[in-house]
Amino acid sequence: MTDAATTVTAVLPLWLEIIVAVLVLAGAALALLGSIGLLRLPTFFERVHAPSIIATLGCWLIMHGTVLYFSVADSSLALHALLIAVFVAITVPIMSIFLMRAALFRARQAGRDVPPSLSQPKVDGGTEAKDS
Repeated sequence: MTDAATTVTAVLPLWLEIIVAVLVLAGAALALLGSIGLLRLPTFFERVHAPSIIATLGCWLIMHGTVLYFSVADSSLALHALLIAVFVAITVPIMSIFLMRAALFRARQAGRDVPPSLSQPKVDGGTEAKDS
């Protein structure tokens, strides 16, 4: 048997395995909770929050478990999972903002009852004072 065919797994202390398992399972449970919220909430504006906020927190919990496990198993600081978590933490809120803004625009165009735009001045039916 060659050396490439055999893999050596690191034996971690029980307390560390428990911490890693709790972090990963908590992250997976939060991701599941966000998925359930996506299915259960009635409107788009409510549905967009559940996966974006909770999935980001779940990703961070899984990242902490991964960094802890691979840092101890390899006897060096493993930060590759941190890059994934930072990418998720940056892109998910930005994507959520763009989706919500597009949905608000479409809802306003359709004449639905949504909050008014904050980027356009209010029109009070011609009662604005003009600077002359």
